[in-house]
Amino acid sequence: MKIIEVADYKEMSRVSAQIILEKIKSQEHVTLGLATGGTPLGTYKELVKDHEENGTRYDHVHTYNLDEYVGLASSDPESYHAYMCEHLFHPVHIPLDQTNIPNGAAEELLQECMRYDTLIENIGGVDLQLLGIGQNGHIGFNEPGTPFSSKTHIVDLTPSTLEANAEYFADRCKQPTRALTMGISTILQSKEILLLASGEKKQEALFHLLRGEVTEAVPASALKMHDRVTIIADSQALKLVNSLGK
Repeated sequence: MKIIEVADYKEMSRVSAQIILEKIKSQEHVTLGLATGGTPLGTYKELVKDHEENGTRYDHVHTYNLDEYVGLASSDPESYHAYMCEHLFHPVHIPLDQTNIPNGAAEELLQECMRYDTLIENIGGVDLQLLGIGQNGHIGFNEPGTPFSSKTHIVDLTPSTLEANAEYFADRCKQPTRALTMGISTILQSKEILLLASGEKKQEALFHLLRGEVTEAVPASALKMHDRVTIIADSQALKLVNSLGK
């Protein structure tokens, strides 16, 4: 597990974007696993900036997102599909038929989970999976207690996760309480994993990941079972690791 310590969120975003760009520019065909929320937003801004300044092409890139809210159609402005279109897909001109996001509005959610997992299995796992880490150690929407053997599945979101994501919903009453998410075993199929962490609120989760045991109580600890994980974290997120983990 490689750890890159950076000064702040801005540097974290710049360094992570550079790693993604190196992958995009070095391969004729690239599959990226993508995340949403506040953590990767700066990374996407850096990718868009590079595209505008350097003309980096994305016509050879295929993407697979981690998760989507149950009950939100792709056209819903608060869906993760809309988030990705706004912050990355449209600005860098990724062909939309090369993007994949779980369908949270599917009539048969279990079938949708199996369909999505089959897509990822058929490509042998994505080349590079981008992750954030929740305050409770979740990755994707895999909450504490999720089996490491889990594949794409339906999850009931915990109160802490709902609270963390509430800012993205204008009407809190309409915030979905369930989601479809890649499972932990699905994530571990990735050939390479890039995890981002920024801010004091992530310091305990990062400490448990880096210094704790491998346990389903901390979903992110499963990453210790993968041989190609890079963590980019700022000094605030690494504060507890640096003070107690030596």
